[in-house]
Amino acid sequence: MIRPTGISLPEGGSSSPLDRRQPVDDRPLLDAYSSSVVGAAERVSPAVVNIEVRSRQARGEGRRSSGGSGSGFIITPDGLILTNSHVVHDAQSIQVMLADGHRSEAQLVGDDPDSDLAVVRVPHDDLPYIELADSSAIRVGQLAIAVGNPLGFQCSVTAGVVSALGRSLRARSGRLMDDIIQTDAALNPGNSGGPLVDSRGDVIGVNTAVILPAQGICFAIASNTARLVATQLIAFGKFRRASLGIAAQNVPLPRWLVRQLDLLQTSAIQVTAVEPGSPAERAGVLEGDLLVEFEHRTLSGIDDLHAHLTHGRIGVSSALGIVREGRRLAVSIVPAEKAASG
Repeated sequence: MIRPTGISLPEGGSSSPLDRRQPVDDRPLLDAYSSSVVGAAERVSPAVVNIEVRSRQARGEGRRSSGGSGSGFIITPDGLILTNSHVVHDAQSIQVMLADGHRSEAQLVGDDPDSDLAVVRVPHDDLPYIELADSSAIRVGQLAIAVGNPLGFQCSVTAGVVSALGRSLRARSGRLMDDIIQTDAALNPGNSGGPLVDSRGDVIGVNTAVILPAQGICFAIASNTARLVATQLIAFGKFRRASLGIAAQNVPLPRWLVRQLDLLQTSAIQVTAVEPGSPAERAGVLEGDLLVEFEHRTLSGIDDLHAHLTHGRIGVSSALGIVREGRRLAVSIVPAEKAASG
């Protein structure tokens, strides 16, 4: 046998030293991972429910009945269930199947399409329930487990990681939802409204959406947002937001105007209509005005304004910065409560 120059083979054969290495035993790591997923699923699953809805939709001259399904989870022992708004919005009837197979008619407590969250109630006591954890403590890369009823398969469990934090996602109402968790824990139709939990089984989010046809890009509403919205839905049946009473659009600002007025942004909000009797009309806001500041905070677009118009601004005098005919103005405006989304 001719051996290449400079290469020394061990006596007795041509095996490589790599062949003699002991295989790495990763069973303890896999066992720990499996134990975390199993433990979290066992803790959460008894509180996860399947939600089936019936609604009537217009079709031609008449109306037809249609159905859909999703997931939810019990957040109080007396039967309050958190789910997605798009699961139950405009439902004529809502039926919930508990983890033990018991079916019950449910009543809508509150619905907020702008955050895609809703609360329903079933007439039962002493139910297993899970609480919302502090989503500000989660980190990118940590284990994320989704529990729900995809395509009607009861209490299916998928696992992945938290892929990103602080994402923004557009609700079906058109409003931007902030503080969204991105995960690669697989979600499918029917998972909507189910819990996203960490390795301890603590709820860190409410599963809400996937991007099709992408794989592994799924989203959940952070638990801190869900707690805030659910509290108001239970108390008022809606989530209270402030409104100025305008229609508007985002527009770029001319560079000369930015320089002349020493503005900090390159775009602003142009008022396209003012509702009669609205806070904007009372404050003297006119069609064509450019809104550039709210409470001394820069406005680059409508989403910036929405972020400031929380329920805490209802009835509170606020400073609004306007550009009109090349001049900068400041007016006081008192936001009113926004009408519920249809």
